[in-house]
Amino acid sequence: MTIAKPLYKTYPARRQQQRVAIAGVHRRRPEQPPSGARIDRGEKILFVTTEMRDFIKAGGLGDVSASLPRALTKSDDVRVLLPGYRSIVHSDRPIRIIGKTRSFHKLPSCDIGEMQTDDGLTVLVLCNEKLFDRDGSPYTDASGHEWPDNDIRFATLSHAAADIARGRAQMSWRPDLLHLNDWPCALAAHYLDGDAGDKVPTVLTIHNLAYQGVFPASTVGCVGISRRHAEHDRHGRISFLQEGLATATCLTTVSESYARQITEPAYGCGLDALLRKRAAEGRLVGIVNGIDTSWNAQRDPALVAPFSIGGWGQRAINTRELRTEMGLRQQDGPLFAVISRMVQQKGVDLICEAAPQMIAAGGQLALIGRGDPSIERAIARLERRFPGRVAAHVGFEEGLARRMFAGADFLLMPSRYEPCGLSQMYAQAYGCLPLAHATGGLIDTIEDGVTGLLFREASVCELRSCLQRAFRIFAEPLLLNAMRGAAMLEKHGWDGPGRQYASLYHRMLLRKAAA
Repeated sequence: MTIAKPLYKTYPARRQQQRVAIAGVHRRRPEQPPSGARIDRGEKILFVTTEMRDFIKAGGLGDVSASLPRALTKSDDVRVLLPGYRSIVHSDRPIRIIGKTRSFHKLPSCDIGEMQTDDGLTVLVLCNEKLFDRDGSPYTDASGHEWPDNDIRFATLSHAAADIARGRAQMSWRPDLLHLNDWPCALAAHYLDGDAGDKVPTVLTIHNLAYQGVFPASTVGCVGISRRHAEHDRHGRISFLQEGLATATCLTTVSESYARQITEPAYGCGLDALLRKRAAEGRLVGIVNGIDTSWNAQRDPALVAPFSIGGWGQRAINTRELRTEMGLRQQDGPLFAVISRMVQQKGVDLICEAAPQMIAAGGQLALIGRGDPSIERAIARLERRFPGRVAAHVGFEEGLARRMFAGADFLLMPSRYEPCGLSQMYAQAYGCLPLAHATGGLIDTIEDGVTGLLFREASVCELRSCLQRAFRIFAEPLLLNAMRGAAMLEKHGWDGPGRQYASLYHRMLLRKAAA
């Protein structure tokens, strides 16, 4: 195969950085707390979300909602508000009713329960059997179809959060600030927008701008959106996310690069003009997500052979065992992994197109995930065409995913857009080098030629060129192992993002006090 040159002129990974990586001692400067940060303020924060890995998870939001509030408890009084899904209200954890919200337009009243996690985090549960006690995911039924009353369900969650913030939920605890996540929580900012005087500030985090909570215009009257503020699209529909973006005190998103990209038409999903306006007001901030401490190759019980930096022989055991588990041949070439939702956003169709050349060059491909049926069928065809060289597991099993991170040589992430991405950070923690399209959080967490590989455009041509680089690196064990070591030295924990959010809260509350 022809070897493409690294992107030295495009990305900040310079030749000096690569020499440092080859020495095996590359390390970024430790992240410092933002200027003005305080960790003894003890603000009262209500973190409103629809997923939390402890109880229910549909995507990366579940991981963030489990980890960020815990990081914030080091500085603030943080409580999480979740809908009372079946998996929560029928769990073994006792729930004590401590409050009640009022009905509003067609939104019903709900009880507010309180429960504790094993490590002492307080979780508030919005209890309404009719709305939330169902089989399925937070957003869809067991067959994958969206619940037809999602507008009522999540407007009720948003209004409950606003009621708690206003002190109208019959609770003794009242937050100083609301942290809202994505479109299902966004209307809380709208409901609080009309408040005069002691208005509770709101932070709205955009985890993926493509999901906006779009409903018919008739929803306005059902959920009590002020027609004076309501923004309709050209089809007359209403977007919960747009309402939140227009009214939240501050917007955050999950990487600095994505915060810049969503103000451009190519990535703004029709909301770029509004986001440019909020950015110009100084109200749009990018803060990269972290990963939790369980992602540690030395202590992960899912691995056949735990290992540390330099323990490449132990890591090779994981590679051998992964091939056996997945039904792949034992061979000397590189093993590429895909651990992803099988959808167009993730660029899995590009991988399917490039796979024959990868296999012909001596590589193997292991995939895990589910998603678009047409993409799943394309993967199945690859598996039949290349037995022993392509293997797929349709579905998700976390233990297998961890063994794939620990056993694969490269992780493929040709995402067309990626607000943050967590898989590249998981991979780095296990010495698996991410090979990714330079977009969003992938730019902020991968140093090209040092802790992974980046390519310019989400195209098959660019992906193939990057694969050529990967084959060259695999053929040079000194360079491969140095990059593995550099990747494992990266610090992607939640302490840094937690300090950044705590500092942001503090600045917002200072501005409120000064107003």
